[in-house]
Amino acid sequence: MKLHAVLKTILLSASLAVGSLHAEPVYVASTAIVEHPALDAVRDGIKSYLEEHGYDGDKMKFSYESAQGQPAIAAQIARKLVGEQPDVIVAIATPSAQAAVSASQDIPVVFSVVTDPVGAKVVPSLTQPGANVTGLSDMVNVKQHLALMKEFLPNLQRIGIPFNPGEANSVAIVEAMKAAAKEMGIEVIESAAPKSSDVMIAAKQLVGKADAIYCSTDNTIISAFESVVKVGIDAQIPVFAADTASVERGAVAAVGYDYADLGRQTGELVLRVLKGEKPGDIDVKMAEGTNLFINTKMAQRMGVTIPQSVQQRANKIY
Repeated sequence: MKLHAVLKTILLSASLAVGSLHAEPVYVASTAIVEHPALDAVRDGIKSYLEEHGYDGDKMKFSYESAQGQPAIAAQIARKLVGEQPDVIVAIATPSAQAAVSASQDIPVVFSVVTDPVGAKVVPSLTQPGANVTGLSDMVNVKQHLALMKEFLPNLQRIGIPFNPGEANSVAIVEAMKAAAKEMGIEVIESAAPKSSDVMIAAKQLVGKADAIYCSTDNTIISAFESVVKVGIDAQIPVFAADTASVERGAVAAVGYDYADLGRQTGELVLRVLKGEKPGDIDVKMAEGTNLFINTKMAQRMGVTIPQSVQQRANKIY
């Protein structure tokens, strides 16, 4: 029996021996690569779901740590959490998931919003991933995003994408976007931003080269999203996003997931693990449900008109 299981057995036996009236609270340790509204919503959605399904009050210890955008810190946090022996580690976004999987040999890991879990080497397969890992993928529908941008800009020829080449999830989306755009005769122009402090520079490099700027679920870009919005306003280039949380922050429009709901979808997986299922026997879940959000004020400030067809089907209008 592995150390984690042995310790839990000892604690349970001791509790029974003294006639304890309260079971040992479960410990859910969560971590994310960076703090921004979408990832914060995932974390809160997970916690809320677990509380609603019996782990409220003193029945659960729920911790959270942010790596502040630094993969090296994500690795340190993962090793620290393994040492604390939680019942499950919840790793939000690709770099934190990679760190948690690397650090944990037997503690269950449930990842959330990892775009390409196989490509990022978080799991070997989406079906019955094996070992101690499962989770949720938020791979976006880039063809749907391209179609939305074409509605706004029928003559769209060039899309600029600022991205962090060090984020496996972001690279996967850029490659998917390039393939889909090629089929539509649209050119994709890349602009690298390895750090959040590089985001404005990367966005500015797209001025004069792109008809629109597209921001994927790249955590580096989203953490400094307002920098891209400023460039879009100053240069009169509409900014589109892959996550709906970015519309309130200044994107013209986005077709994307409700990240609080993705947190709840992840919470379902965490609950199954807490109830005794082996993570490796649980298929990786693909994110469900999309919404269309638009920002009329930002459309005006970036010099683009929102088509009536888009306004009519929008789930939310800012």
